[in-house]
Amino acid sequence: MGAPSRKPLIVIPARMASTRLPGKPLADINGLPMIVQVLRRAEEAEIGPAVVACAEEEIAAAVRDAGGRAILTRPDHPSGSDRVFEAVQKYDPDGTFDAIVNLQGDLPALDPAAIAAVFEPLQNVAVDIATLVAEIKDDGELGDENAVKAVVSLRGGERIGRALWFSRLATPWGAGPHYHHIGLYAYRRSALERFIALPPAPLEQREKLEQLRALENGMRIDAAVVDTVPLGVDTPEDLARIRRMFVS
Repeated sequence: MGAPSRKPLIVIPARMASTRLPGKPLADINGLPMIVQVLRRAEEAEIGPAVVACAEEEIAAAVRDAGGRAILTRPDHPSGSDRVFEAVQKYDPDGTFDAIVNLQGDLPALDPAAIAAVFEPLQNVAVDIATLVAEIKDDGELGDENAVKAVVSLRGGERIGRALWFSRLATPWGAGPHYHHIGLYAYRRSALERFIALPPAPLEQREKLEQLRALENGMRIDAAVVDTVPLGVDTPEDLARIRRMFVS
């Protein structure tokens, strides 16, 4: 597996198509396009350079106008992970960066400390992919199939543990904490290359959770625990709430 990862590159995939909020990367939030706000959070994490992997030129132009780095990618990628990998190959063909943080482009209010936290599990040479979880405090969330749960092996006081499963159902059974999965990933670069070459897996398709492809193919995912689940922007209502947060 090699040495611990030391040189991360943050890549933010972005495309204009969105069923519930078309064009959301360019939605204005406190005077900046949302994708630029996300880029600012990535820069504030101070763990490495950040680039935006753009499906369309209009996103790339907005990023460049704000002084950011934009990489234009194919518009027809099946997933954000594929878009991220194309951008990595274009930006860093010589393999300078050994870890890739895949940051969703709809998290403008994300705490930059969370971006740094997702990189930490890759210091264990056995880990292929790292992600984030937060303890579920609201029992109603356990029954919400839109809230993905992570089964993480954690002993008392540990903040990083091995992710054994992800599901839309409340799991595991019995007394103890349950964890909400936050869809922020850090890949060992070789693991990202392997992951996108794999075909969709049966349980991935059943749960509709891409990360299960990695587990089904024997890849190791570790999760770091953070205190809160960041608010994403998927609907006009989410956008209005985020806008209020930025001006309050």
